[in-house]
Amino acid sequence: MSDVEVSVVLPAYNEADTLEHTVQVTLETLASFLPDDAVEVIVAEDGCDDRTPEIADRLAAEDPRVRHFHSDERLGRGGALERAFRAAAGDTLVYFDTDLATDMSHLEELVESVRSGEYDVATGSRRMPGNEQDREPERGVASTGFNTLVRLMLRSELHDHQCGFKAFDREALFDLLDDVEDDHWFWDTEVLVRAQKRGYRVKEFPVDWTPKGDTKVDLVRDVFGMGSQIIRVWWEFSVRPRATRRVALVAGTLLVVAALALMTVYLDPQAVLQAIGGADLGLVALSAVVYVLSWPLRGARYRDILAELGYDGELGFLTGAVFISQTGNLVFPARAGDAVRAYVMKARRAVPYPTGFASLAVERVFDLLAITVLAGAVLVGLVATGGTDGLAAAIAADIGTVTIGGETIQPGEAARAALRVAALVGAIAVAAVAVIVASAGRDTDLVHRAVRAVSDDSYADYVAGVVGRFVGDVQAVAGDRAAFARVGATSLLVWGVDVVTAVVVLAAFGFTLTPYLVAVLFFAVSVGNLAKVVPLSPGGIGLYEGAFTLIVVGLTAVPGLTAAVALAVSIVDHAVKNVVTVVGGVASTLLFNVSLTEAVEGAKEAEEPIGSGR
Repeated sequence: MSDVEVSVVLPAYNEADTLEHTVQVTLETLASFLPDDAVEVIVAEDGCDDRTPEIADRLAAEDPRVRHFHSDERLGRGGALERAFRAAAGDTLVYFDTDLATDMSHLEELVESVRSGEYDVATGSRRMPGNEQDREPERGVASTGFNTLVRLMLRSELHDHQCGFKAFDREALFDLLDDVEDDHWFWDTEVLVRAQKRGYRVKEFPVDWTPKGDTKVDLVRDVFGMGSQIIRVWWEFSVRPRATRRVALVAGTLLVVAALALMTVYLDPQAVLQAIGGADLGLVALSAVVYVLSWPLRGARYRDILAELGYDGELGFLTGAVFISQTGNLVFPARAGDAVRAYVMKARRAVPYPTGFASLAVERVFDLLAITVLAGAVLVGLVATGGTDGLAAAIAADIGTVTIGGETIQPGEAARAALRVAALVGAIAVAAVAVIVASAGRDTDLVHRAVRAVSDDSYADYVAGVVGRFVGDVQAVAGDRAAFARVGATSLLVWGVDVVTAVVVLAAFGFTLTPYLVAVLFFAVSVGNLAKVVPLSPGGIGLYEGAFTLIVVGLTAVPGLTAAVALAVSIVDHAVKNVVTVVGGVASTLLFNVSLTEAVEGAKEAEEPIGSGR
């Protein structure tokens, strides 16, 4: 049985100039308060490309208290430390930076704070009140910002999370490590935050610290990466436990109810009902017929997408599957119908869940692209021709001149600028898809390359993986130019028919259709559909109507087309589309012998592959 009580790990990356001196000082300092056979020093050498491995081998051969752990590849500072700690023999596990920036006179206090059993974790601090250490200005600002964010967002009580001078009780550390996800510079911060969260006793004490040489931290790449890690841990602690489906449903419902309640402040509900009652029922029925025409197009598009992913399907069945899933989205919150479709495709056509979700991802991309093109084309045209003056004037009339800090702001001018920015965003979205299409078929992973240019952080890499799979799904279709053109054109037709349905509904209210009014409807319906992307309410009820009404009223000055009438048009338009969807969904469940209840239950099984990608 080993007599080692204290294991000191020295993380080493290209430390050929300092390693031998550091090991010598470490052993001498430990010997001043511990028996020789009670300590070990482990060099956690992390994929070095200098003479560090050779020096570490020699030191280990010369002194039995020294051990060398070599890695051919970079594990990251956290990864190298964790690997060494798991192989260490001591019950008290210690590490400090190999440059000995922290004065070694503090080593005994660090070790004994944990070895005595008084604390589970101990960490040196350069930033405790009254004991701040001097740093280079840019590094001081970065450190202050980082520690402030950790304290505020992760509710840490410590002042310095990144000081490379820490000790851990073995049992406490191993209890925490299973949940620690970072393997680089954020590793010890995450350990400290989780230790406090679990109720472990953490000691922070001031140390004398002198910067030595150039830091291994990249101020752009690694600070960006550590920022993403703060967001990840904050999400895990503060958001994920509360973000249940029930909470999403309740929050979404409350938001929609609040939006509808606010509408009644500015709109007369009786006027809305009166406007609906005056609609031409024949034209309303015609709008339903027009909308029905979009569904075979949806089925054909889904068939083309599946074909590019390696699966065939019949137009009738695939149209029914789309009907069933869209009905599920109307009935259930958070777009649960998407999982229903994945279940139906697996149960009836043996399409694996990953492929089912990949096909849905591609479909969503083309939906967003088509809507953006329709809305963006109209918006760019309105901006270019000055057609946005109507909306700007409406905003100015409602708000009037605003004075802030002695400066007079014209809301109309601000609105014009905002619309120009929106047009630019639409153009950027289209350009981004163009880049994805242009890069299709190439081996180069542009997403990972872009992320790696600013961060090699593990969480940033995870995000890059998710985005990369998303881009890869699109590229699977974009790689075949004919398929991309076909799916893209079908998507434009699908959403074009969606707009035409609204045009027919508007005609049912007795309005003369002019080219400008039709263009405004293209814009209003497209933006309303974008609003529905946020899964706050089943079917986007309330969100679509609000966006539609705002744009139609703001961009038109048609006599009789008041806010109440515009809202009535949006309600009838949305109701027609939802009724067609539900009727088609019910008919499809009967025709293909699919129980929607069974599909919803089966979709729970499909939730796991959602995050796994293709």
